[in-house]
Amino acid sequence: MSARAAALLVVLLLALGGGALLLQQQGRLQRPAGIAALGHPLLKNFRAADIAAISIRQAGAALTLERKDAQWHIAERAGFPADTEKVRDLALKAHELKVGQSESIGEKDRARLKLDDAGTQLEFRGADGKPLARLSIGAKFFKREPENAERAIGDGRFVMLPDDAKMVYVVADPLTLASTKSADWIRRTGFAAEKVKAMDVSLAGVENWRIERARDDANWKLTPLRAGEKLDTIRANSASYSLSSVELADVAAPGTKPADTGLDKPFATIVATTFDGLTYTVKLGKPAGEYFHATVAIAGEAKASGPDAAERQKKIEERLPAEKALAAHTLLIAKSKFDDILKKRAELLEKKASGKK
Repeated sequence: MSARAAALLVVLLLALGGGALLLQQQGRLQRPAGIAALGHPLLKNFRAADIAAISIRQAGAALTLERKDAQWHIAERAGFPADTEKVRDLALKAHELKVGQSESIGEKDRARLKLDDAGTQLEFRGADGKPLARLSIGAKFFKREPENAERAIGDGRFVMLPDDAKMVYVVADPLTLASTKSADWIRRTGFAAEKVKAMDVSLAGVENWRIERARDDANWKLTPLRAGEKLDTIRANSASYSLSSVELADVAAPGTKPADTGLDKPFATIVATTFDGLTYTVKLGKPAGEYFHATVAIAGEAKASGPDAAERQKKIEERLPAEKALAAHTLLIAKSKFDDILKKRAELLEKKASGKK
């Protein structure tokens, strides 16, 4: 076969949902094998609707997604809610996998393509706990070798069916969703302290301050406020709005000790009371990279008021059970979310203009 003909064949295979298998990553193109399986479903008789649990294992790490009461949860995070859309996407991607090309391989090939213990093991289980489908996910497949293969997503993936360890397949999907990191799976919706009436901030070993207002449209007051001082209302507003929509970055593993997160002696405690009758108490511990370890506890009974009280009451009651459930977990929240809150009292004051004589 001429080089031109081989190249045209590869393009055709890619268009059909796969690619020519490169058993030698930097070597010559192999003549397609298993051409009869091209375009056929990889996981036969597999239905996404039958899935009750998904197990992902990689390099000693494991993550299990379980369906309970029409909601998906992460077993290794004490049943913390998972992002249902991501779970659905993984199931549908697995269902839609088509054979790009198949070829027989040996033990050395499996190791080189990361289809041994270095790869990712994906298993879908039914309600009875029995496997519905299993898949070994190996190295990324590239149509052209990228400058940085580690960071590049890939044009596909080398995969293997555990029941047939002598055959490798190429699929067009890079299967990036098959991750054992809880941060990739948690439902990121956190909590929302809206219409803040008062906010108390305690910075351990530094100072305490409080801002409050009589009505939602009233000016903020700072306590304590000394003679000649004036609160910067923009900074007060920024601090109060910081908790109006808080997303989560991750959840700590069960059994993580407060001493390891710094939550045994929080360096900051934030208490926000809302006009809706709720009190949010947020405690911040040790930073973990770009995040704080944190806990949140919500107390009070929601009693929305104002012209849109009925609608607000309904929205609050819908989200409140999930918000209160956060108290059972140690959360990781972006440090940037608290930039406008973790300020010394003096930083909340208007700066005095320095006039020239």
